[in-house]
Amino acid sequence: MGSSEGVGTSSKQYGVTKPISMAGPTVTDMQRTLELEKFLAVSGLYESKEEAAKRKEVLHRLGQIVKNWVKQLTRLRGYTDQMVEDANAVILTFGSYRLGVHGPGADLDTLCIGPSYVTREEDFFYTLHDILANMEEVTELQPIPDAHVPVMKFKFDGISIDLLYASISCLIVPEDLDISDVSVLHNVDEPTVRSLNGCRVADQILKLVPNVENFRTTLRCLKFWAKRRGIYSNVTGFLGGVNLALLVARVCQLYPNAVPSMLVSRFFRVYTQWRWPTPVMLCPIEENELGFSVWHPRKNPRDRSHHMPIITPAYPCMNSSYNVSTSTLRVMMEQFQYGNKICGEIELNKACWKALFEPCSFFESYKNYLQVDVVAADVDDLRNWKGWVESRLRQLTLMIERDTFGKLQCHPYHHEYMDTSRQCAHCAFFMGLQRKQGEVVQEGQQFDIRGTVEEFRHSVSMYMFWKPGMDIYVSHVRRRQIPCYVFPDGYKRSRPSRPTSQLENHKSFHEDEVSRTEHVERIRKRKNNDGVGLRQDAILKKQSTSPPEVRLARCN
Repeated sequence: MGSSEGVGTSSKQYGVTKPISMAGPTVTDMQRTLELEKFLAVSGLYESKEEAAKRKEVLHRLGQIVKNWVKQLTRLRGYTDQMVEDANAVILTFGSYRLGVHGPGADLDTLCIGPSYVTREEDFFYTLHDILANMEEVTELQPIPDAHVPVMKFKFDGISIDLLYASISCLIVPEDLDISDVSVLHNVDEPTVRSLNGCRVADQILKLVPNVENFRTTLRCLKFWAKRRGIYSNVTGFLGGVNLALLVARVCQLYPNAVPSMLVSRFFRVYTQWRWPTPVMLCPIEENELGFSVWHPRKNPRDRSHHMPIITPAYPCMNSSYNVSTSTLRVMMEQFQYGNKICGEIELNKACWKALFEPCSFFESYKNYLQVDVVAADVDDLRNWKGWVESRLRQLTLMIERDTFGKLQCHPYHHEYMDTSRQCAHCAFFMGLQRKQGEVVQEGQQFDIRGTVEEFRHSVSMYMFWKPGMDIYVSHVRRRQIPCYVFPDGYKRSRPSRPTSQLENHKSFHEDEVSRTEHVERIRKRKNNDGVGLRQDAILKKQSTSPPEVRLARCN
């Protein structure tokens, strides 16, 4: 079948290397792209005109609020009437909305840019917070001043908002501020740089891809895929929106004339073969006299430890995926291989697009899990508390890897589950556990992670907004003990007699009772034992109110 190369094709070189292929789509590729776009539309990935109009209205209202807030502060600080009149703040978007790939119900990532005399610590997190708290349209207001990128989260007229603040070194913020100009970074602190770079990175990505619409369709597809396969969560060490955007953009550069159906297939082909920690970059890393630290493993020892460097294209260039661990990289590579296999079948007409988006059977993939139960006095306290606990789960993964010398691998699952039968507000997170493949198993060998869990408990207990009723329980549960409330219909599905993919059938711990004589006897009888148990007998004393599974730790 002939190629349509030459029609709307790009000959310009994008990125830090020459493209892999300049080939354009065949008629079959165009047909597959139409089928893919239809599938994405039917799957509900595009918002309605009404929701799009509502988002614009919310952005307009938010813009008015911050302008009035800055004028109020300017007047209180004794500036002239002319200064009060000229005082200004602007609202910019970043993330999926700025990239043009947001879907229905998605968070609206926003940045407020204000003048030098309006501070983040006092004015934003106190004065503006109080203004928002007293508005009827605003609900679920949650300030997070100690985050890596300080943020206020809330809902405005039902739209979820993440609002950052950046104070730039000028007295009057122009309405047409050029965020791409590096001068906006003069005389600002690191949190401000990180806040500003959300917008700057999104703009650079769109400038560095050959075809913006093909990029957007491909990214929308792969975000949906990552969510379905359980690897869309930057906070727990997987891929977030920016990480995926950069990975997709690089593939667009390597295949500048490809259409979305081709780009999705090439995405999996490229990243199953990628030799991590070779970095993914859209452009050369830029140095600047401003002196901010950029990703540079030769100069910065910390950068050498990154497992999956995905470098942002705007100065100062950073690794957007520093959260990735050995365990989460393993899970992602397995999922890339799964995607590559399915795309190969699609190209041979042995499968359709729906097969690519089959949900990950997480609770059938492992024999052992950690269950992290988070409870609070009410839903408002739980919202804040669980956000903190979830942000620390990545640390638990790293601690387990460290204390078992990488022999015990973790798969933190980004979904949260609620047990509605409990009287208190509750949610639970789960982590799959398995022995590193290829490890030799000694008879009766067990992993003792009591100290690891105690260290995790201690780090979580440092939450500066702790309130009575906030508690956490960590339990080791086997697959057969997984609670019914995690399953969609409230009951466990029977395991298929034949796995659909080897990727869904990990060998892990044997479902033995540990610390018993018969356990050792069974191990001796097994020829191909590839897993061991966790120490349960002396983890911590069980309390009379404890659930039947073994308590690993409790944070009071």
